Amino acid sequence: MFGKLFGRGGERPAADPHALPVPRRQNGVYKLQNLGDARVMALVVAAESGDWDAVRMASAHFDLGRDHKVLGELSDVAGVEDWIGRAVEKDEEHRATALLISGARHISWGWEARTSARATDVSRDQWRLFHERLHIAEEHLLEAAELRPEWITPWRRLLTSGRGMSLGTAVNETRLDAALRRDPLDLETHIEWVSHLQPRWHGEPGQALEFARTAFAGAPDGHRLGCAVAMAHIEDWVESDDKSCLDTPEIQAELKDAARRSILHPDHRRHPGWQEDFNIFAMALSLAAESVVAPRVYHELDGAFTRWPWVYMAQPEKAYARFRRRA
Repeated sequence: MFGKLFGRGGERPAADPHALPVPRRQNGVYKLQNLGDARVMALVVAAESGDWDAVRMASAHFDLGRDHKVLGELSDVAGVEDWIGRAVEKDEEHRATALLISGARHISWGWEARTSARATDVSRDQWRLFHERLHIAEEHLLEAAELRPEWITPWRRLLTSGRGMSLGTAVNETRLDAALRRDPLDLETHIEWVSHLQPRWHGEPGQALEFARTAFAGAPDGHRLGCAVAMAHIEDWVESDDKSCLDTPEIQAELKDAARRSILHPDHRRHPGWQEDFNIFAMALSLAAESVVAPRVYHELDGAFTRWPWVYMAQPEKAYARFRRRA
């Protein structure tokens, strides 16, 4: 049915030989694990066991210097901080990779100490741990960037640590430029800067959306960068006291066009973790009460839920399920 409604873009891509089996659904929904990819799962299992040689072998399937999502899976593995320092010191040949993983992990570990509480509710000890861990992350990521100047992922992560440490706009703009010189259309860098431009951090109302629109306007059809526009609208919703602020014909039209020209375009190519991009559009379209393209996005997801960006809601998975039923 969706193929007839939406044309060639409605056809499902060929089966992925590395796709993990879909787990049992609850109310038609399941949480995506390991980016839905067996190779990523092997990498995560190796990291959980603290086996650096196995991590190196498993990571050979990916380019950690460019693949933000795979690096993100490693950064979320508890305990990596306990052994990655030995790899940094002992494996000279792969020192840059070990530094990159260590830096990414220390940022995640730092935010675990800080928590998502308001700044006024974070204790002195929490702030101390937060800054100690981010300081290590900064050192390791800067060295990784120096050793591998073609890599973009260190610069994207340095934007996060720079924001957390309040290093200032000049420093973070330099890091943004460094990332975009390596890939002017890198989605994760753009989404990080969309967050940076929010009033709760360093920006003014409207800045993030203008930035996302300008970037997407220069992207080819089928590019993931349309997600930056959707994310900018979600961030506007987070900042607003009016939770129906996206429910306008103009925003609905912009989101529909962005989805059709990016994730739903025939030239779009799916990579491990593509479901997160679709979740970004699913949330934005749902918040905008859009009823034409949203069903197609949920149909493609087939129940796959990713915590980002639904984490902005009190009960992320339940919110996803509720909007999915309404689509």
